[in-house]
Amino acid sequence: MTSAANPAPLWQPDPDRIAAARITRFQAWAAERHGAPAEGGYAALHRWSVDELETFWQAVADWFDVRFSTPYERVLANSAMPGAQWFPGATLNYAEHALRTAEDPARAHDAALLYVDETHEPTPISWSELRRQVGALAAELRALGVRPGDRASGYLPNIPQAVTALLATAAVGAVWTSCAPDFGARSVLDRFQQVEPVVLFTVDGYRYGGKVHDRAETVAELRRELPTLRAVIHIPLLGTEAPEGALDWSAVTSHETEPVFEQVPFDHPLWVLYSSGTTGLPKAIVQSQGGILLEHFKQLGLHCDLGPEDRFFWYTSTGWMMWNFLVSGLLTGTTVVLYDGSPGYPDTGAQWRIAERTGATLFGTSAAYVMACRKAGVHPARDHDLSRIKCVSTTGSPLPPDGFRWLHDEVAEDLWIASVSGGTDVCSCFAGAVPTLPVHIGELQAACLGTDLQSWDPQGKPVIGEVGELVVTNPMPSMPIRFWNDPDGSRYRDSYFEMFPGVWRHGDWITITERGSVVIHGRSDSTLNRQGVRMGSADIYEAVERLPEIRESLVIGLEEPDGGYWMPLFVHLAEGAALDDDLRDRITRTIREQLSPRHVPDDIIEVPGVPHTLTGKRIEVPVKRLLQGTALAKAVNPGSVDNLELLRFYEELARTRK
Repeated sequence: MTSAANPAPLWQPDPDRIAAARITRFQAWAAERHGAPAEGGYAALHRWSVDELETFWQAVADWFDVRFSTPYERVLANSAMPGAQWFPGATLNYAEHALRTAEDPARAHDAALLYVDETHEPTPISWSELRRQVGALAAELRALGVRPGDRASGYLPNIPQAVTALLATAAVGAVWTSCAPDFGARSVLDRFQQVEPVVLFTVDGYRYGGKVHDRAETVAELRRELPTLRAVIHIPLLGTEAPEGALDWSAVTSHETEPVFEQVPFDHPLWVLYSSGTTGLPKAIVQSQGGILLEHFKQLGLHCDLGPEDRFFWYTSTGWMMWNFLVSGLLTGTTVVLYDGSPGYPDTGAQWRIAERTGATLFGTSAAYVMACRKAGVHPARDHDLSRIKCVSTTGSPLPPDGFRWLHDEVAEDLWIASVSGGTDVCSCFAGAVPTLPVHIGELQAACLGTDLQSWDPQGKPVIGEVGELVVTNPMPSMPIRFWNDPDGSRYRDSYFEMFPGVWRHGDWITITERGSVVIHGRSDSTLNRQGVRMGSADIYEAVERLPEIRESLVIGLEEPDGGYWMPLFVHLAEGAALDDDLRDRITRTIREQLSPRHVPDDIIEVPGVPHTLTGKRIEVPVKRLLQGTALAKAVNPGSVDNLELLRFYEELARTRK
């Protein structure tokens, strides 16, 4: 009999699946070659990977046959955080590894990319064609004077040209950075002006939700406001001619040119990613060619179990780190599925249709999309052939327990459900997918290899089975090498190392269970703290948003000057719903019964909408600041919000409460 404290797993891999998993083969090989434990399964492998950090990362480099054009002196010369020095002396190139499959004559004509737009008709791009385009574009970039360390920027949707541009940039040793074309000019300039790009790749517009969105004026503004540009490369997604002074995409990718891969130091910058930047300018996070290469080999090849036979889909835009992560699927010889369009067009089930049409084996999406499908009564397995899907992975926010059950019931009973959590800051996961472990409802399977993930109390003491701060006590290769325009490193240190010097504090509340699984409770900097009991906002959202009348919700905990604590719940109602006494009672009862009386909000307030960052996360901390009386201009960076007007409601509410 299963106790409540140790419930039966929702899914368990069978022995054949465990034996076939790449992580199983890696463990046996590492036991033979590098002294890893042969017995004890994943828990033993993980313990070894953090206790013997240098040996583990050496094993990853060996297992994935990383091509070091000059050898490394040692794996980790300095383990301090920040400032860890990985593989000093080594040189390599990320793009060379991403295109390695094209060198295999048996695979050269297979699809490297499958591109899908809102027609849902897949278009393949072969490995050999992708490699040819990268070779041609890299040669053109060099001819334009682009040198190692220069920045190339993309104002692009999730299209094959974006992948080619990233890889050609990396091939010449330049630094890639991108924004999605739904970002307005101010948001893009807040990012690109920091890094001063010399090249801008841009589309004339994009299609989304069945509509055409012209971007000619925005592109003209970007060109005016980016004085460092030496070249603009025009991709005619809507069929327009290149504007004056811009080069046409077909002209710069038409030649037959063997790619030349600049061999750069391990810590040479690969790309710049941006935090959501809810206050001040977005943080411009710099990650290295070698660090990303090793981290993504580990994450995709071992944790996601991806290989040449797989097709890897993740719904993302080029403005989110998951796009960079998706492109790295090429490292494992996997076919990468690029979808450019609305996640719910022409209906909520759109992403499942794409999975069917492309034969996706790993289906990645957001927790919000899963819950939207559940609410809309979508039946993926009934309406589509999803027999090739081995794993559905979710990120962006914690997947509620109902989401686990819905995926199990509506996609497949024998489904590996991998809720994962990491961050733009490392362009990877701290915890999530392990193909050889069971899946428990509401839990991430385990901490990832090489990641000493812990939950700490305010005194810096590790806790098990209790809520604490997510910390990582050893360096990861993909941690930022620096922030752009942060010469003394103070902004970098303040972001992660202020609370616990020398230890990465990420800003999430987590629980690590006795069995090593992980529960994410939401952001620790917007955590609710009622009568000394801390709770994550995600718990409340999961309970409240089960009610059909609630489209979305936002909960804030506000410490008041008199020592009181005000916890309002803001609700965005479904069409036709009304916040009457009956609905208020049902919201209160749901929270009281499913969470605790302590979680019951002080007020339930209808709002015109819930504001999000441009990457889709609910904006909690700036709303909290507004309610505390901070002026809108100081509470949030306007360029980081999807709908600034929504924030004016909370600003006005703060005024009326005074």
